Amino acid sequence: MESARNLAAAAPVAPSGAFEQLAREIEACRRCPLGSTRAHVVVYRGAAHPTVVFLGEAPGKAEDEQGLPFVGRSGRRLDAAIAQLGLPTSAFGILNVIKCRPPGNRLVAEAVRQCRPFLERQLALLEPRIVVTLGAAALKAMDPKSPPITEAAGTVRSGASARVFPLVHPAATFRSRRYAQRWEQDLARLRELLRTFELETL
Repeated sequence: MESARNLAAAAPVAPSGAFEQLAREIEACRRCPLGSTRAHVVVYRGAAHPTVVFLGEAPGKAEDEQGLPFVGRSGRRLDAAIAQLGLPTSAFGILNVIKCRPPGNRLVAEAVRQCRPFLERQLALLEPRIVVTLGAAALKAMDPKSPPITEAAGTVRSGASARVFPLVHPAATFRSRRYAQRWEQDLARLRELLRTFELETL
């Protein structure tokens, strides 16, 4: 099992030409106002063909500064969870619904709309078997008809191209002991789901 520190530092993408081209398109995008306020576009970190993709809502301050998703406090919590799940760097990827930091860390509807084709193309190229959504906005992006995150978290849902497994956002675990406990409980369920994937490939 790799340490959370190593996972945070890892960005072992060996992307296809199509993914590289898509990344350049995202970096050049100015379709919504966030294109003029960002420091960096936040595209992706992880493997070229991950089994699991973790999908967040939007970049925060640390992500905007470094140009990588989930590298701040919530990212450290997520990396610890990935290490706990036993996922090697070759098996996971991390991205966001929108690619630029929104003011006040609040989702901007126009940014969500403009980034949607980028998200769909990223997932089509990465081909994960499961998308783990982090928080309510990420869940709604993958499953608009889903129930509230507190009801949906920890239960597998069917997506268009991959199974969807909702988790509460890691930031919520710092604000509430109840959410911290729910996070650990649902991670255990995710670990069991990943074990079934391993059995299917034997």
